[in-house]
Parts: sequence; C-alpha cells; structure tokens
Amino acid sequence: MGYAAPRWLPGGNLQTIWAALYARRFDGPAPVYRRERWPTPDGDFIDVDFIDAPMPGARPLLVLFHGLEGSSRSHYAEAFAAFAASRGMAFAVPHFRGCSGEMNLAPRAYHSGDFEEIGWILTRMREQHAQKGGGPVLAAGVSLGGNALMRWACEAGETASGVVSAVASVCAPLDLAAGGEAIGKGFNKLVYTRMFLSTMKPKALAKLAQFPGLFDRERLVSSRNLYEFDNVFTAPLHGFRDADDYWTRGSAKPHLASIRVPALVVNARNDPFIPARSLPGPGEVGSHVTLWQPEHGGHVGFPMGLPPGHVRGMPERVGGWLQLHGGASADGGGLSSERE
Repeated sequence: MGYAAPRWLPGGNLQTIWAALYARRFDGPAPVYRRERWPTPDGDFIDVDFIDAPMPGARPLLVLFHGLEGSSRSHYAEAFAAFAASRGMAFAVPHFRGCSGEMNLAPRAYHSGDFEEIGWILTRMREQHAQKGGGPVLAAGVSLGGNALMRWACEAGETASGVVSAVASVCAPLDLAAGGEAIGKGFNKLVYTRMFLSTMKPKALAKLAQFPGLFDRERLVSSRNLYEFDNVFTAPLHGFRDADDYWTRGSAKPHLASIRVPALVVNARNDPFIPARSLPGPGEVGSHVTLWQPEHGGHVGFPMGLPPGHVRGMPERVGGWLQLHGGASADGGGLSSERE
C-alpha cells in the first residue's frame, strides 16, 4: 500500500491544497445522490446522501463520515463515491448536524469525539441495509469523522462486529491536542484555521440566534483559533468542561488497543494538521489495527498522476482494504491498484 507523491507536487501543504481544489475526483459525470432525512432520538435530524448499488443483491454498503465542515461534495467524498460505484457497492455519506446545507434544530452541533452519534448512525445503516438484503457494512471516516469513527470502534469493542465488518480512518487527528496546536500556528493558522472559522463562526452565530444566551457572542466572534472556538462553543455545548477536556476525552489514540474489528488507520507523515510525532506506533494499537503512515500525502490529499492529477488512489487503497478485511467481494482490483 505504498504511496509516492508526484514530483510536481512537493510538500504537505501543496499536496493538501491542490488535491482539494484542482485534482480530478472521478471519471465521467459527478455522483448523483439520493437524500434521506433521518429524525434523531433527541428530536433533531441528520441528512444522509445515498448512491444505491447498481445491481440488486447482497452488495456491500460503504459509509463515509466526512471531516470538519465537509459534506458529500467534498473532494474525498466524491472520490470515494466513484470508487464505490466502480466496485458495485452502495454508498452513503451521513452529514453531521448542520453540515448538509440546512441548520439543525437542536442546540448541539457535532464534534471529533461524537461516538454516540456514530453508533446510532451505523446501527440504523446496518438495519436498513439488511432489510434490503444487502451485504457487509464497511465504514470509513476522514479527518474529524475518522477520529469519531475510531472513537466509536474503541467504545464498541466486541460489539462493533455486529454492526460493521471493517473500519478505516484517513488523516484523522487521533491526538486532538497535538492537531489543534499544529493547526493554530504559522501558515496553518493563516490558511487552514481562517478557512474553517470562516464557516464555523457564522454557523455558530446562527445557532445563537436559534437559542439566545447559548454562549458568549463576543468571545466567539473574537476567537482566533480552533482552541478558542472549541472553548466557547464546541466543548460546553457537548458536555465538556472546556477545550482541554474535550480534546483529551475525544481523542481516539489512547483507546486504539480496545478495537476488536478490522481497522485501518491512515496518516501521511507530512500532514500539516497532524505532527508525525503524535501518530500512534505499533505498540500503541492492538492486533486488529493496521497502521499505514506514508511519508507523503498531506492532509486528505494523496494526489497522483500528471497535472492536474487525481485523488482516486487513496479511496482505491482504503476501500480495497475494507473490502478485503471486511469479507466483501473485491470486484475490480486489489489494494495495489493505481491509475495515473
């Protein structure tokens, strides 16, 4: 499962930004989704975008949990959708609350350690897919969604295999404190933090309009990094004492040895969001966890080929691993499949 970055895209920042903005995500037309709105147990809702399997029968379902401020139209989601279609799989992207283009109803939003929400979504996915005569359920999570998925797998332990056959995380900040510190400095703060806060702050203020007095407006408006934002918004709204408490309790890294379902953990060592020194080592995970830590790839980048490049290689490798270890048919090629 090796990865070599194109010579014309050196460095983690370029591999991250170019992949998200310019690289090809799929061949042919863009994925066409079918949306379902699911009521949540607490009276809210989430929106789930589906692509049904092209053929009936016991086809696998690949569930993808998006990253911070992501959606089914994120570059990696569309690349995974294309991969699923090429393998005859059903595909689903559950949107975290407030990320589907419509503000959710409850005071809460979403966060990196939201394993209860992951568990509820996957259990319903499993039941709904089984009712249709479907095959295995495979789950992948990208960045924030990857940490939340792994956090669920840690909590679920032996029971996870009754819901999913295999899981994978891609560029997940498994140590939230290390990732939060890295994204709050230098170039990262100027580019990535500014980008995230440009959508997170307006959504938080819309939530304040829904629920006056929910948090301190001035503190939120003046927040300059994710730590300050999480301190005033994310942490208190989701039952944490403060950002430090949230980042400590939400991190999956300390619990990876508890996973009892096949799990792939992918992190590029030049990811600008996640210091290589913070990545888990072989001695910190159990026998069910496979670590893949290529030297290059950036944050959810892994571009390949000649300009403008494409981002299909990572979904092919991760999706192929999930199929192989989740007992799903791997029609269309194996882990080493590369298209330049």
